[in-house]
Amino acid sequence: MNIAERILILDFGSQYTQLIARKVRECGVFAEIHPFNISAGEIRGLAPKGIILSGGPRSVYSEEAPHPTMDIFDMGVPVLGICYGLQLIAQHFGGKVDPAAKREFGRAHITVHGDQDLLANVPVGSQVWMSHGDSLTNMPEGFEVIAHTENAPICAVRKQDAPVYGVQFHPEVHHSEHGKQLLHNFLFNICKCDGGWNPETFIESATREIRARVGDEGVICALSGGVDSTVAAVLLHHALGDQVHCIHIDNGLMRKDESRGVIELFREHFNMSIDFVDASDLFLERLAGVSDPEKKRKIIGNAFIDIFDKEARKFNDAKWLAQGTLYPDVIESVSFKGPSVTIKTHHNVGGLPERMNLKLVEPFRELFKDEVRAVGSALDIPAEFIERHPFPGPGLAIRVPGEVTRERLDILREADEIYLDEIRKAGLYNDIWQAFAVLLPVQTVGVMGDERTYEHVCGLRAVTSTDGMTADWFHMPYDVLARMSNRIINEVRGINRVVYDISSKPPATIEWE
Repeated sequence: MNIAERILILDFGSQYTQLIARKVRECGVFAEIHPFNISAGEIRGLAPKGIILSGGPRSVYSEEAPHPTMDIFDMGVPVLGICYGLQLIAQHFGGKVDPAAKREFGRAHITVHGDQDLLANVPVGSQVWMSHGDSLTNMPEGFEVIAHTENAPICAVRKQDAPVYGVQFHPEVHHSEHGKQLLHNFLFNICKCDGGWNPETFIESATREIRARVGDEGVICALSGGVDSTVAAVLLHHALGDQVHCIHIDNGLMRKDESRGVIELFREHFNMSIDFVDASDLFLERLAGVSDPEKKRKIIGNAFIDIFDKEARKFNDAKWLAQGTLYPDVIESVSFKGPSVTIKTHHNVGGLPERMNLKLVEPFRELFKDEVRAVGSALDIPAEFIERHPFPGPGLAIRVPGEVTRERLDILREADEIYLDEIRKAGLYNDIWQAFAVLLPVQTVGVMGDERTYEHVCGLRAVTSTDGMTADWFHMPYDVLARMSNRIINEVRGINRVVYDISSKPPATIEWE
């Protein structure tokens, strides 16, 4: 991506690496995550205004410890090390890191040594978030301590003759009360960034990049009707005009009347061509008898590509397939940025076939959901599109754990519609990041009209989140839950029990599969 100024984040495997990028971007500076072992030449080519070394699960003194190219300290670019990053800096410059006598996980309170550049306007005693089992026990020569906590006498350091800094805590997480201030200080006081990265500048940069990459070739845009694909389609049309051919596929895994609504709303609001393909029978045939969630995702991914390859033949200029893939999708699917663990395969990332006839264009591959919403607003997309809850590419296939059948999907569709209807009636829709029903592969005994029933269990899920990387369960009012349960059991044949999911992410994921 062609960005005037950027901060480079080297990923050493921390669960918080993505949050660093989000916080930096919130400050108005573009942040880009790369593997820890990116070459010195590549770094110079990116010309970062500053470099941040993320945390990580390893010990710097272990044989398996990831290490960056040490040329980063000779580039004249400010460096900030976070947790593992601090320990890398200390070890490189001759300090000593050892297992901590007392490991530290959770809240701590920081004491700042004077009004320092990195810690300017960070109050003494403010809360920070710790997550480390090793500690810096011997300072490297030429460094000074600029903050400590009760358990960490060396909590933040800086090099006296160069812009190299390190903190033992995680300023990027919400629990570090003034963490964003620290990052702001690094960006503007130390790296001398100008700021100004926002949805409008992203649109300008993405438009130039899309035009340069695609040229005069055609793009098939996979339009699901969700936030990501809708914003992607409008952005691509903004960049390429009639070179974009939108296709909506009803895969039989959509919510009730979803496809009809997508076609009507899109044609009403946007002057773009859109073709409709009913492929529900094909998807359900391929999914028959399959229960493993990873297999479901791969089957769905392959089926989508088969259809798009076929549809693309109708357009002589079509060489590209556009998708609304987001950064969290990529992070959870593959360790492309660093030593992160694969959680699950997203059908539009790891679920794609190795060989396909269309080249991929994914303008939001480095963005988070809230950033895509902001881009959509800047493109004047109506709020009814922008504010929609996320809907997974594999659709309801991953909301019916176990085998996917037409009967189970129809039952789920009815329950899901009632659930969302009650959320809207209660005025809670925009307070929730994502809400959906799940049809469990479990049947339980019930009593209806003095008769014994043995029917499905419906699980209800609602979470609050900012970017989908972490989430908490939504505290649904009891009276609303009661109405939901009553309506679902009374109106949906095949369900006799309703449960509410109160799991956070982590340890659970938002979707059940």
